[in-house]
Amino acid sequence: MKKIGFLSFGHWSPSVHSRTRSAADFLHQSIDLAVAAEELGMDGAYFRVHHFAQQAGSPFPLLSAIGARTSRIEIGTGVIDMRYENPLYMAEDAGAADLISGGRLQLGISRGSPEQVIEGWRYFGYAPADGETDADMARRHAEAFLKVIEGEGFARPNPRPMFPNPPGLLRVEPYSEGLRDRIWWGSGSNATAVWAATLGMNLQSSTLKDDETGEPLHVQQRKQIEAYRAAYKEAGHEREPRVSVSRSIFALTSDTDRAYFGRDRNSRDQVGMIDDTTRAIFGRSYAAEPDELVKLLQEDEAIQAADTLLLTVPNQLGVDYNAHVLESILTHVAPDLGWR
Repeated sequence: MKKIGFLSFGHWSPSVHSRTRSAADFLHQSIDLAVAAEELGMDGAYFRVHHFAQQAGSPFPLLSAIGARTSRIEIGTGVIDMRYENPLYMAEDAGAADLISGGRLQLGISRGSPEQVIEGWRYFGYAPADGETDADMARRHAEAFLKVIEGEGFARPNPRPMFPNPPGLLRVEPYSEGLRDRIWWGSGSNATAVWAATLGMNLQSSTLKDDETGEPLHVQQRKQIEAYRAAYKEAGHEREPRVSVSRSIFALTSDTDRAYFGRDRNSRDQVGMIDDTTRAIFGRSYAAEPDELVKLLQEDEAIQAADTLLLTVPNQLGVDYNAHVLESILTHVAPDLGWR
């Protein structure tokens, strides 16, 4: 058995070819797709966060709305860029979204990826401390966030408050019990996966990873997952951790599928530079008839090692078509792989 969710990058475009032409379209369609995914039996609805882009930039209102419209499906991010976040304000938003959903929030956070603007986090009022990199700042923000959502009081109360206070130091409210166990770190390297394990976070590994060995992405990810689980065990955490990988997977069951994705049949991993110093490997897409797709996915070592699979969806093709894409995987592929 494997949990299967969708991951939307939330693009919108005024193009005549897009069915998601505005931010309002994206938000409303995302809610509708999450509702449809729950009805189909999907396990999760996740959203990528990019700032200064025509994509999902403020996840918590969307997650809260989905939480209010659904009852079972997990709702989450993959990922929130912690370079842009105030840990305490984020703790309030996350606590509220988790309470609205009844404890279904699965929050993916990370250092983030190359952004639309130069050092965009500076416009949000954040800058690395002396001797820090922006990645260091992101991890510092993440550690502060994790500490705050543990629910321990830390703020000294006003002796003459407007409203009566409970005894002792005060915590950020609203507090949602159990949220700390549902935080994931989006890791692009083996080292950050190990770091996440020591802090007791779950692991998200996407279709992009530092190319550390020259091997295929799925092999490098499988080794990353093994290193993560070993570090998690060594750290002595009692809770069983969760691991997700994301993939672009399309079962070709109709002429429309073949027109959109038939060209991806022979897709391969690609290698490139995501900045001046980082060589990265980009994962292939999977597009094939269901029987062939089952065989291809059986050979993906990272998918086999993970307990959760996030399917990237082409959200600009509309809710109905994306629901069809998800249903095709659940109906024609997942059972033969033992995931259902």
